[in-house]
Amino acid sequence: QVQLVESGGGLVQPGGSLRLSCAASGRIFSIYTMGWYRQAPGKERELVATIAETGSTNYADSVKGRFTISRDNAKNTVYLQMNSLKPEDTAVYYCNADIWMALGPRSDYWGQGTQVTVSS
Repeated sequence: QVQLVESGGGLVQPGGSLRLSCAASGRIFSIYTMGWYRQAPGKERELVATIAETGSTNYADSVKGRFTISRDNAKNTVYLQMNSLKPEDTAVYYCNADIWMALGPRSDYWGQGTQVTVSS
């Protein structure tokens, strides 16, 4: 089995920063694209940022220049550094990873979500 465990969410004032982490564990052979998505109340889940195994990144227009995605392949971990946070960034943030299990199939996995609230 494979698990994604997120951490780092919380309450922050507008203009503040937070760093999210997501660690993959289990019988992992290889991890391909990893990413972060978010879902605000009453809205659809949306892409925030992705990072390929090559290090190539992709960002939603709404977070470009403020958020930075990175990964540590040795630790099977992806990070999201969020700066200049705005109230509209408030959402549950979900980690996603495309993982090939050892002696198993390649599948898409999701974390349980971590709440980020930006408010004064």
